[in-house]
Amino acid sequence: MGAKKDNVLLKKRILSRKQLKRFKEEAGSLISDNVKMVSSAELEDGTVIYLIERDIAFVVKDKIILPTLNNNMIEGFPSVIVDMGAIPYVCKGADVMSPGIVKIEGEFEKEELIIVRDVNHGKALSIGKTLVSSVNMENMPKGKAIKNLHYVGDKIWAAI
Repeated sequence: MGAKKDNVLLKKRILSRKQLKRFKEEAGSLISDNVKMVSSAELEDGTVIYLIERDIAFVVKDKIILPTLNNNMIEGFPSVIVDMGAIPYVCKGADVMSPGIVKIEGEFEKEELIIVRDVNHGKALSIGKTLVSSVNMENMPKGKAIKNLHYVGDKIWAAI
């Protein structure tokens, strides 16, 4: 029995110098100036990904360039720690609700990228976009706090 092939890379190509410069401008601090070669590819479903060497390092989601969960640069991002009850939902793509947040690590403003981590091991479960600042999130008794953009188990994770 053959395994079902999901997320086949299509249209893989190395970015030209001009395209690389534009990508670095759009990605801002997400990508190091030392990176000299980036490839772009498209998954079967139309998702655009960017590879550094052979690793899927970035993805475009909701017109936002964001690092993938396997990208080491996420260690420098602010994080929220979620309780055990939130983990299965976050790993299925649910947005993060404030009651599930047990700790905030770092400061951030509204609409910044953030890492969602599990309470037991501190492992990255998802990358999201904050809907409120860290100050407001600490005082938020209920409601949606983070929009989930990329998570363990999604199509990008499966392609990695």
